Amino acid sequence: MSSEISKEPLVPFEITVCGIDELPSHCDRGVTHVLTLLDPGWPTPDALAALGAGHRLDMRFYDIIDPHPEFSGPEVEHVEKLLAFGRSLPNVGGGHLLVHCHMGISRSSAAMFLLLAQARPERPAAEVLAEVVRIRPHAWPNLRMVEIGDALLGRDGDLVKAAIARYCDMLHRRPRLRDAMAKLGRTRELDAADAA
Repeated sequence: MSSEISKEPLVPFEITVCGIDELPSHCDRGVTHVLTLLDPGWPTPDALAALGAGHRLDMRFYDIIDPHPEFSGPEVEHVEKLLAFGRSLPNVGGGHLLVHCHMGISRSSAAMFLLLAQARPERPAAEVLAEVVRIRPHAWPNLRMVEIGDALLGRDGDLVKAAIARYCDMLHRRPRLRDAMAKLGRTRELDAADAA
């Protein structure tokens, strides 16, 4: 991989990644496409109607990375729908994609990572994820979503390696994050970072 990162934008439209509480601040920003990733049964945020976006995809699954008997996590069909939505995004300038989950950290950053990787398959995964981090500095992409997307996009583990490198970087810069992630059941992500 070249040490010089291209200055060319990855996609010809504006991108926002955020949490529910931030949605009202984007109502006057010309959002054209919205991707919602929330827990099953969570009410649709009122602010979504005010965004006025004509293209929306609403998906419901829990932010978990391992199978659980009581909670439905991301599955292949979710990521397939996500990628199909990505193929409907504008290929010329003027659009504005907003991707949100509860906090704008895990599901939304994983979704944005996969959408950008699909749009620019020639770009290295680390460069694509760096763009997500530029947009959303506290991004911690959901490993299960990245694994599924990596397989669907035929990236041969490239996206997974980039996500694990991100976990390593975050844990190095914010060591106390380890305890929080462990309490949230993100042990597999932590183990992957430790093994890297």
